[in-house]
Amino acid sequence: MSAYLRLLYDRRLLFIFILGFASGFPWALIGNTFSAWLHESGLTRTAIGVLGSLAMIYALNFLWAPFLDRVKLPFLHGRLGQRRSWILLTQGGILLGTLAISTTNPALGTLPTALAALLIVSSSATQDVAVDAYRIELVPAMEPQKMAAASAMTTAGWWTGAGLPSATAFMLAGPLGWSGAYLFMGLILACLMLVVMRLPEPKTDREEQQARAEREMRETLTGKTNPGLPGRAAAWLAVTAVEPFAEFFRRNGWQLALAILGFIVLFKIGEAFMGRMAAVFYLEVGFTREQIAWVSGYMGWATMLLFTLLGGLVNVTLGIFRGLLIGGITMALANLLFALLAVVGPDMPLFALAVVVDNFTTAFSTVTFVAFISYLTSRVYTASQYALMASLGNLSRTTLAAGSGALVDWLGGDWATFFVITTVMVTPGLILLLLIRSALTRRMGAAFSRRRAATTTAGPAD
Repeated sequence: MSAYLRLLYDRRLLFIFILGFASGFPWALIGNTFSAWLHESGLTRTAIGVLGSLAMIYALNFLWAPFLDRVKLPFLHGRLGQRRSWILLTQGGILLGTLAISTTNPALGTLPTALAALLIVSSSATQDVAVDAYRIELVPAMEPQKMAAASAMTTAGWWTGAGLPSATAFMLAGPLGWSGAYLFMGLILACLMLVVMRLPEPKTDREEQQARAEREMRETLTGKTNPGLPGRAAAWLAVTAVEPFAEFFRRNGWQLALAILGFIVLFKIGEAFMGRMAAVFYLEVGFTREQIAWVSGYMGWATMLLFTLLGGLVNVTLGIFRGLLIGGITMALANLLFALLAVVGPDMPLFALAVVVDNFTTAFSTVTFVAFISYLTSRVYTASQYALMASLGNLSRTTLAAGSGALVDWLGGDWATFFVITTVMVTPGLILLLLIRSALTRRMGAAFSRRRAATTTAGPAD
């Protein structure tokens, strides 16, 4: 325990926490807050689920992630560097979307609200690419235990950014209305942008290695070391848009690579369905906005923060496989408490217990999941490969969960059955994890399979 705590005394982890907050903050705008606003505006559960599918853009950001590895933004790059320049640009888009959505009224028409939410989501999805690349480059692969701590800190930051502003928005929605609550969150984002400008830029040899890969690609495509403009352009595009994904499949092999990606898609599908409808469920079961804010918001954030740090400790001691397996099972079983809450009604002690248990299991599984895909990411194509895996991990939360509202409607509003179904949804992902365990153990070594002390210095594939 003391060795793990020593891992946290690193200024880089503070920077990672801040950017984790920035990554989670847009979900305070388009998550439970958005769902509650739409519900109180009179939209149906199915409509809320469909509007929430705007978040499917998170599952597509790997398509443009390669350009964040290669394209230098005019003016900003020279002052901030590759990663921070992209982070600041995307935060500007989120801020514009927040100000725009505060002027809309879903009860009078959903199109303006949807367009503003679309700007928030697309900017946020791009920010995630830059933030994840920043984190992975700031803590290199030769520091596997520090990487585990970094996974815990980025998760703690994410839940802080998603939870605290959202809870505050629920509290402010009464006296100020939802528009006032969104203006308040815009102020938070403006302050966050000022902080990002003061963070250090990671130092890597990424550009040198990409330049070498581009020279080799020129010779492969044209047979010349210095071809004309078409040859140079083709080589740049190939290294930018194709090579990051080709390298991932070459390194892991096609079968293992596809199995890894399949597991990533399925692992959190049950949690995604539950999370999309959580705010609607709380309101329909009989809790007030203030009760939701205190229990799911403030108390939920505090317990999530604590459990995330504990999840990091488990990750560096038990290994990634055990963490994923235990986390997946307990995360699914936690949904049964919400099924019980649906039967009992608005019971505050049971509500608090369900939120605490859900936060514990979610934190535990998320920290391990982030460490898992971080270990599998190349440091040459950081943004591209992490975005591919993270976007597939987001697929269940952002796209597949769009049908969560329709499922509740199809069940006739039977929330208890809905939560039982979300419990069963974890099964395919866990079966796939068991099937690929041996191959992943060979690939990732002790970091995946064996108990390690927090002071171990060996790499992830020793």
